[in-house]
Amino acid sequence: MNQGSHESYESSTGPVLVVIPCLNEEQHVERVVTKLATEADLINLKIVVADGGSTDRTRAIVARMAETNHRIVLMDNPKRVQSVAVNHAVRRYGGGARFLVRVDAHADYPDRYCKRLLKVQTRTRADSVVVSMHTEGHTCFERAAAAAQNSILGNGGAAHRNETGGRWVDHGHHALMTIDAFRAVGGYDETFTHNEDAELDARLTAKGFHIYLTGEAQVTYYPRGSAAALFWQYFNIGRGRARNFLKHHTNTKLRHLVLTAVAPAVCLLLSVPFSGIFALPALAWALGCLGYGLALGVRQRDACAAAAGIAAIAMQAGWSFGFFAGLKAGFSENGRKSMPEAEQKATANDRISR
Repeated sequence: MNQGSHESYESSTGPVLVVIPCLNEEQHVERVVTKLATEADLINLKIVVADGGSTDRTRAIVARMAETNHRIVLMDNPKRVQSVAVNHAVRRYGGGARFLVRVDAHADYPDRYCKRLLKVQTRTRADSVVVSMHTEGHTCFERAAAAAQNSILGNGGAAHRNETGGRWVDHGHHALMTIDAFRAVGGYDETFTHNEDAELDARLTAKGFHIYLTGEAQVTYYPRGSAAALFWQYFNIGRGRARNFLKHHTNTKLRHLVLTAVAPAVCLLLSVPFSGIFALPALAWALGCLGYGLALGVRQRDACAAAAGIAAIAMQAGWSFGFFAGLKAGFSENGRKSMPEAEQKATANDRISR
């Protein structure tokens, strides 16, 4: 491509708004913003770091970068919710922008990430371009978690966790979206603290917008560093998936149905004093995870990856218990909405009197 056509391509994209929701990401944020900023003059980027009240050096790092680069902005996100951060950034800085690029501070991106996304959108005319992800870990447990998340053990066969080729999908890891499509469906649902991307994709596809999964801009993701952190991360994801199901009644995959069996199997352990047979479902599940994880470690020749089953147990249990917690919360909320106003007040007063 000659220089003239290169400049024509870049100028034709119009302003691009990049939003990075973050909280306590001093370890990663400077590297992520610096890599994106190398494209800023070429593509006309506006990089907004939406901070949810970091208590580490994140804010100081971004503020220092913003002082020397007018394309970088530090924006407060007092509600600490990612969906709120992106919506607010679009309202405040999205005027005149044609595209929104959402970036996770707890990840790494290939060179010319935004340019790659824009090329895919230009070629496909997709309303949303989503990307595949590959997990990498540094500590021993992180490597175990990465091995799980890169396999069916941890991702259940999700397309954006496995595919490298391009195809049309109904959901994927959010990367680039046209501002018109984003606004047409009302942006993210701010009541969703997790799984807001899948919820938005459900509304996009319902409105006839098209989502394209590309392997040309694969994201490197860094997992949580402990089993407890993984459990609670996936608990929140499962709870968000339940809210998605209750809201849209669509996009429930076989892997979701399989995972819902984990929480009941674990709860059956409470009945073991009456009969040992009640331990069999949970025992079979745990041994299956541990065995598959061991096979992954042998295949990768990595002793740490062999512990992928432990990470998978935390992830799957967290997701399953979170899903049932989300169902319970959703049914309670729907019950309150359908309850006559006088009865709602009486119930509330009864709770207070207790």
